[in-house]
Amino acid sequence: MRNIALKLMYVGTAYHGWQIQKNGATVQETLQDALATVVCHPVKCTGAGRTDAGVHAETYIANFRTTSTIPVERLPLAVNTRLPEDIVVVSAKEVSEGFNAIGSCIKKEYTYRVYNSRIRNAFYVDRAYFYPKHLDEAVMADAASRFVGTHDFAAVRAVGTNVKSTVRTVHYFDVARHGDLIELKVCANGFLYNMVRAMTGTVLYAAEGKLTPDSISDILERGNRTEAGPTVPPGGLYMTKLWYNEPVGLDTDPTGPIPLNKH
Repeated sequence: MRNIALKLMYVGTAYHGWQIQKNGATVQETLQDALATVVCHPVKCTGAGRTDAGVHAETYIANFRTTSTIPVERLPLAVNTRLPEDIVVVSAKEVSEGFNAIGSCIKKEYTYRVYNSRIRNAFYVDRAYFYPKHLDEAVMADAASRFVGTHDFAAVRAVGTNVKSTVRTVHYFDVARHGDLIELKVCANGFLYNMVRAMTGTVLYAAEGKLTPDSISDILERGNRTEAGPTVPPGGLYMTKLWYNEPVGLDTDPTGPIPLNKH
């Protein structure tokens, strides 16, 4: 049986996240249904991570197993004709038997986009968080830097979620302004539920003076969710990069190859 990796991009606005849900359309189910009509048997896709409802992916990897003999280079076009316009298979590659889109992933990058202007931009609805108060990106960068390293991130996760450990390693958390658009890029070996959105909310609180960058270390140390900033809306969040412990070879999309090395 062949193991096929797919590189995707999708706009998550219309979906209840990646993972199949009982009540609502998901990216996983939509993709599996389309693949099944191409390979002529039921398909189970493994995704690189569980993006939440309304979250987007500029780069996303999924893999599935198939007995079909269809040439792998024909898969993207064949599947895309059966997918809605907001999900696109960019490329496909036959990979090793042991490759797993989530298990083989060693770190991920998410980007959160804030539209910082007094006037809304209609083209950024559900694509960036509209924030009319002026934000100082230097203060934001200072606050973001306090999350870098290995910490217990219980203070910036959704309350009530059960995981074995809330310790994660953040490799970088960078802030850059491009006109009215501010991008926050964070890379880690793994993320807790709502972690990026809560980290972003905390950085925005620092920029507003509701807390200081210096206080973030203490907030993480105490692990109390109520001390950190709010969970910002999902529409500004994108999965943007993935790193794997083996070459995947899916490098033909507009966003470039999957990084296999350091930032």
